Amino acid sequence: MGETVQDKIIAIIAEQAVLEPSDVSLDNSLDDLGIDSLGLVESIFAIEEAFDIQVPFNANEPEASEFDISSVAAIVKAVEGLVAEQKV
Repeated sequence: MGETVQDKIIAIIAEQAVLEPSDVSLDNSLDDLGIDSLGLVESIFAIEEAFDIQVPFNANEPEASEFDISSVAAIVKAVEGLVAEQKV
């Protein structure tokens, strides 16, 4: 069985935070994990590449974006939605 969306996203976020995937919880915010704005942008690029999707994200105004980055779980849910839309 292949990696799930959640597994891939946790691996990407863990890499940015220089943590083991097992240290990343779905409840964590990126701030909790020590990921700054540059790390966030790099994470978004890595997610886009891993899933071949376009994330509707404004790095200058993340709070104004439709892409919820409030927690790891929110990012997983948003990416799952984008992946599902792509398959339609």
